Amino acid sequence: MADEDKGLVAGHPPAVKAGGMRIVQHKTPNTERPAKDPVEVIGLSNPSPNVNTGEVAETAKSSKHTDHSVEASQVAHAQKPPAAVHNKPVNHIQQPRNQLVRNASVSQQQHHANLLRFYSSAPKSYEFIKAELTGEKKNVALITLNRPKALNALCNGLVEEISDALDRYEADDSIGAIVITGSEKAFAAGADIKEMQPNTYAKCINTNFLANWTRVAKSQKPIIAAVNGYALGGGCELAMMCDIIYAGEKARFGQPEIALGTIPGAGGTQRTTLAMGKSKAMEMCLTGNMITAEEAERSGLVSKVFPADKVVAEAVKLGEKIGTFSPLIVRLCKEAVNAAYEMSLNEGLRFERRHFHATFSTKDRREGMTAFVEKRAPNFTNE
Repeated sequence: MADEDKGLVAGHPPAVKAGGMRIVQHKTPNTERPAKDPVEVIGLSNPSPNVNTGEVAETAKSSKHTDHSVEASQVAHAQKPPAAVHNKPVNHIQQPRNQLVRNASVSQQQHHANLLRFYSSAPKSYEFIKAELTGEKKNVALITLNRPKALNALCNGLVEEISDALDRYEADDSIGAIVITGSEKAFAAGADIKEMQPNTYAKCINTNFLANWTRVAKSQKPIIAAVNGYALGGGCELAMMCDIIYAGEKARFGQPEIALGTIPGAGGTQRTTLAMGKSKAMEMCLTGNMITAEEAERSGLVSKVFPADKVVAEAVKLGEKIGTFSPLIVRLCKEAVNAAYEMSLNEGLRFERRHFHATFSTKDRREGMTAFVEKRAPNFTNE
């Protein structure tokens, strides 16, 4: 800060030398414009750490009554040099400035949250999928695979677009569940073999091929697969990554990789075994045979079977019901169910019990039980 400016901040008009004499230059205060808040004058971006806010305010009040004589100015400078005020401790400005900074930080966080919500929910154009919000309250995201000429074969571009859409929808707190579907002819008829055929073992290892296909399984929000037509190979694996599978009456499931001289690589050997047991999984994977929607339901692979023209609507309706509950508690519950795949019974029971105990630290658990006792609908806040 220049010496002239220091004089202004300290409450003294600037002085210049002229023929060995100090001449005081005074500025007439602008009475039409209200004085700014002292902290605003100093500026939050680069505040003067040693300026006393009380003195700045006091100076602003008394500026109209300053003695404009040279002698009075010289006495004032002699008694109270401008530099002296900069040696005073920061007692009066620190608290208001900290409060303003905190308020500004909260405001910025809210602004960023609003921006994130806007951009995550705003429609986005994709090449291989369609993504939209649906349901009565627009709280269910619907992702439709859209490669009709290739029967929705899973190419890298399609998988990347699914991952992008999931990232956007998971960032939006208004979305309670996600539905993934295809066409009535094919949910997804498998991986894109033409894209995969040139791969080598070295390339697969060096690029960790198919590692990015697991994004669906990592979603914290519930994902429902609405399957019509063929769900084969990678299509069947994609459906099994979802939390719940609803199938149309004409849906067909299978792992035909054995006929291509390879094996399933995105969970086909593992998730079929966990869902249907060793015998059924072995039959599917070693023969490449397809099973019907009814067989899949009896085996535990599919939750429910509907007419082909109703399966998507039923999946959306299920998503809407899930969306009425606390998103926080839904996530904990999903995590506990998925833990059963990884743990022994005793470990899983312990994990479940601790998650159950954890719900008692949430506002939504209190609200849910209170609403039940008071015989009213709960108002969950995701806390």
